[in-house]
Amino acid sequence: MAKKAKASKATKAAKAAPKVIKPTKITASSGPRKKSELFQVLADQTGLARKQVAGVFEVLSKVMAVDLAKPSPSGPKIFVVPGLMKVQSIHKPATKATTKANPFKPGEMMTVKAKPARTIVKVRPLKGLKSMV
Repeated sequence: MAKKAKASKATKAAKAAPKVIKPTKITASSGPRKKSELFQVLADQTGLARKQVAGVFEVLSKVMAVDLAKPSPSGPKIFVVPGLMKVQSIHKPATKATTKANPFKPGEMMTVKAKPARTIVKVRPLKGLKSMV
């Protein structure tokens, strides 16, 4: 009888073990993926729920917003997605209206409008992204 009790414990342990989800093959989409399609693919590949994947993207965007924020002059102003891209915010100062030579009509001067101070965002691909394409 003792042997049967051990066998039943082993089967209970096997039943209690979490199921390993085998990720499906990722196929190319016919157009740009929509947000819901991307979340579904990520959920299928990682075994997370779609709400958890959406939560990861929310936190990622919040971290990116804090790192690239305008008000903090001491902030890094750079956000890196490891292996994929580097996002950088650059402050451009205001420029005054000036007159410059027209490159299309030699000898003629043209006026260049004044531009206000602004923050631009640059996205640079990293080696991992370049090698994928």
